[in-house]
Amino acid sequence: MTERQMIRLLSCLAALLALTACNTVRGAGQDIQSAGQAISSTASETQSKL
Repeated sequence: MTERQMIRLLSCLAALLALTACNTVRGAGQDIQSAGQAISSTASETQSKL
């Protein structure tokens, strides 16, 4: 494998890892948002019962 091919391969791997990380962070953000909405909903229900 030539040096040029090695650089190309490493660049592709780095891009793949970056894209995977972006998707993971987005998913985590959505999970946190869903949890916040559930907490807010439960708090509203509890206040209405008082």
